[in-house]
Amino acid sequence: MPQRTVRFTIRPDGRVEELVEGVSGEACQQLTERLEAALGTVERRESTAEAFQQSEVQSQSLPNHLH
Repeated sequence: MPQRTVRFTIRPDGRVEELVEGVSGEACQQLTERLEAALGTVERRESTAEAFQQSEVQSQSLPNHLH
């Protein structure tokens, strides 16, 4: 599993900026939802390129003789 990182920057005026790395698609918002609710109102959200990537789903087919 790739490393997931959430970075916070607290500005002198009290604004908190959050950067999520290593998470693709809607999983980013799901990951940070509770943190953002605890911090207060989200004023603005900017998506990175990772937000538009499809989550990779691995599947494997079994040979017919194992069914």
